Amino acid sequence: MPVSFRLFPIGYKQAKSYYLNVVKRGRGMMRRSLAVLVLNKPGVLARISGLISRRMFNIESIAAGYTEDPNITRITLVVQGDENILYQVVKQLSKLVDVIKIHELAASDSINRELALIKVRANDASRRADIVNIVDIFRANVVDVNSETMVIELPGTEEKIDALCSILREHGIVEMVRTGKICLDRGPGAAKDAPDNDLT
Repeated sequence: MPVSFRLFPIGYKQAKSYYLNVVKRGRGMMRRSLAVLVLNKPGVLARISGLISRRMFNIESIAAGYTEDPNITRITLVVQGDENILYQVVKQLSKLVDVIKIHELAASDSINRELALIKVRANDASRRADIVNIVDIFRANVVDVNSETMVIELPGTEEKIDALCSILREHGIVEMVRTGKICLDRGPGAAKDAPDNDLT
């Protein structure tokens, strides 16, 4: 089940109790997705990014965006590491006064998506036809075409985007950008309303 922390006024204790909890569960090295709810104020994302870079955490992706509340920004972090790494991430984030809550999104209980824009070489009719066929198979979209390249848009899971990229490399990927993972829990609940972790 996902675990949440209300980070003020006892963020450090919540972080420590979470660490002890996951150690007891015996979790090993894996990727974890964290939804970080922060106040929508100038400089908050810069402070979080600076903290992550200074501590040299292995963050695979970070995505930030608006929420249903204009005063709150939601940041999705994908962290690679063991229990100690996750504990350190939560501990350091809990020190930031603008962080409202951290919620772990379990892979089995959440929906995750990315968006990719991929520019590929398409300088002849035969190659363009092949790329269009591939796009149709993946239910992607061609959003720009010129005499030299095509730009493909694909929303989906990380695995789906990886699979498309693997095939398109044979045609020559000129450049690519991916948003990073965003996640929502399944079911009627919301991260902001998730129960706090009260383990001691």
